[in-house]
Amino acid sequence: MENIFNLFQERFISLLARFNIKYKRYFYQKINLNDKLIGIIGARGVGKTTFLLQFLKENKLPVSKKLYISADSIEFSDVSLFEFAKYFESIGGEILVVDEIHKYKNFEKHLKQIYDFLNIKVLFSGSSAIRLEHSKTDLSRRATIYKVNGLSYREFLELKLGVSLKSYTLEEILENHIEISYEILKILKPLEHWKEYLQKGFYPFYFENPETYYIKLEQIINTVIETDLPFVFNIEVENLIKLKKLVKLICISEPYELNLSKLAQKIEINRATLYKYIEYLHRGDILFILKSSQKGDRIFTKPEKIYMNNTNLNYCYCGNPKIGIIRETFIMSMLRENHNIEYPKKGDIRIDGKYTLEVGGKSKKQNQIKNVKNSFLAVDDIEVGTGNKIPLWLFGFLY
Repeated sequence: MENIFNLFQERFISLLARFNIKYKRYFYQKINLNDKLIGIIGARGVGKTTFLLQFLKENKLPVSKKLYISADSIEFSDVSLFEFAKYFESIGGEILVVDEIHKYKNFEKHLKQIYDFLNIKVLFSGSSAIRLEHSKTDLSRRATIYKVNGLSYREFLELKLGVSLKSYTLEEILENHIEISYEILKILKPLEHWKEYLQKGFYPFYFENPETYYIKLEQIINTVIETDLPFVFNIEVENLIKLKKLVKLICISEPYELNLSKLAQKIEINRATLYKYIEYLHRGDILFILKSSQKGDRIFTKPEKIYMNNTNLNYCYCGNPKIGIIRETFIMSMLRENHNIEYPKKGDIRIDGKYTLEVGGKSKKQNQIKNVKNSFLAVDDIEVGTGNKIPLWLFGFLY
């Protein structure tokens, strides 16, 4: 154990010495770092590893008392995570960070043992497809799990322009959107960078090299489909091409015109398998399912609409997607961070069972939400709204 520990410690010290990312995502202040076992889950590329290294960099403990490892390292494949943590504790270790933990077999059992028998803090990250709440080892009662989202429009603007911007609650935006828009307009022109964000601004690695962004994004999605989902859900290798074909077909289809029976026929699977694949892709943060509250939340419940997880995926997979789909996809990608969203009887989105939104361009009328209580228009291509007509971009300041 000593030799493998020394290898990872040497790598960690070298990595931490070179790490210098200063910008902190919205969830940095959201996470309670006093807990003993903390999990960070979310899509690939949203900044989970960056957060873990920022935490380790800023922690005041000596570097010998903290350690970062990646569970998908080939050197770690035959190592017991519990025994490794036990050895680290025995030589004075206090904080262990485990990245890509969903790649480690039976990770739940090892984390449970560490929590129950060792006096050491563990932070771990992994695919959003991990279902810790259904773990047989009852890990969910021990670990505090945080699901993190991609860049909000606010964060994108902060990174791009080097400015500091405030986030707002949904209620603040609904009630005071005119005043909020006015304050933001003092600092920047929100529509100037709007299309860039919709096309390429959801994942932080865009700023590393904008020219190769779609190449990296496609590589990430392929990794999720080819590696993460099969590992978590035991999908046969020969069916992975069907998952890719399913993503493409959904991307080029209208969310409200999807015929699931025809879709199943096109990729040569039965309807039950199709429902499972859609659910897996939803959990893997590639698709987003919008269901009606009246139909429940079971896997085999027919979704009302199926979207790509975020607008960047639309542009990456579809090339020239319809603007109506982009608008709806954007607002759901922002709302889902802190709110429950469902398909309503009238309008496009029902939020927390209380508010109804209709999404459209600046000429959008209120016909579809007429006489609907607590209803609002989320309108594109305007800087400032009026009454219950709110600029679409402003929902990008929810976190």
